[in-house]
Amino acid sequence: MHKIKVEDKEFEIFLENDTINKRIRLMGIQMNVDYEGKCPLFIGVLNGSFLFMADLIKEIDVPCEIAFMRVASYEGTSSSGKIKELIGLPDIIEGRDLIIVEDIVDTGLTLTHILKTIKEKNPASVKVSSLLLKPTALKYEIEELEYIGFEIPNEFVVGYGLDYNGLGRNLTDIYRATEA
Repeated sequence: MHKIKVEDKEFEIFLENDTINKRIRLMGIQMNVDYEGKCPLFIGVLNGSFLFMADLIKEIDVPCEIAFMRVASYEGTSSSGKIKELIGLPDIIEGRDLIIVEDIVDTGLTLTHILKTIKEKNPASVKVSSLLLKPTALKYEIEELEYIGFEIPNEFVVGYGLDYNGLGRNLTDIYRATEA
């Protein structure tokens, strides 16, 4: 079993890059069907979504635009319950079809905040695409969660954009924390 260390934590391989890419390809195919004849605006939630967003966009054949926003709610390995908006939304989203791109949805607190803010700007539609979902950690119902790469247990993961104290985003695979 391939293990790595990020700062003081040990991790083992969880999802290999090849598996991730195959799933993203399927998600892209579904979006191409769903948005045929439209020009969706993909909004990546930084920092975690940047690799997923880049790979997902490569699978999109319909005309589309991309933008990024950044919010923060994490401190260490658990959600702090506090959200601060750092980089805002694109100016013109009224009447647009939006796809919010997340790396992971666990409690849903951050995403609920993002969706509330976005809906105030009257988009034509809003859907969420998340590479990972922790269904057992979810505390908020999110109807817009349309495209899910993988449902995973409530474990701490790192790699492929996901970090531990800012480190590990550059790993091409996704790893899960092992008990020390």
